[in-house]
Amino acid sequence: MSYSVLFVCLGNICRSPMAEAVFRNLIKQEGLDKVITVDSAGTGDWHIGHPPHEGTRDLLNRYGISYEGMKARQFLKDDGSSFDLIVAMDTKNERDIREKLGVSSHAEVIKFLSLLPEKGIEDVPDPYYTGNFDEVYELVLNGSIKLLERIKKELGDVR
Repeated sequence: MSYSVLFVCLGNICRSPMAEAVFRNLIKQEGLDKVITVDSAGTGDWHIGHPPHEGTRDLLNRYGISYEGMKARQFLKDDGSSFDLIVAMDTKNERDIREKLGVSSHAEVIKFLSLLPEKGIEDVPDPYYTGNFDEVYELVLNGSIKLLERIKKELGDVR
């Protein structure tokens, strides 16, 4: 059995590639990188083909998390049939994803911070505008840990 996750933000250079890299690192540490696949995309097309934002790269470098080969891409309607779970980084991303997918999507769509209800906030702040990459990293790390727990329960013992 396998499972696939797609993280989606606006431009696919800050939040969603950070989540992709952090989650990929966690699944590799758990030995589940052959079972769980992960990708990221943006609802907008401004940064297609670009590497993650310098702030995201600096932060990932600081924690020794690889982002090798990651390039921004745009979210596609076909992603609804290619992924089991699509994780929106904020309310607008979620609305845009649901609008593009329509009703005929295989994928479950959730908002990232639904994984951390105790935080009491709806949206992962966009560090492209706030500059606070450290705050976003803490949210992404804690949410990714919860997401991995959820997926492991769903999959059972698959190693």
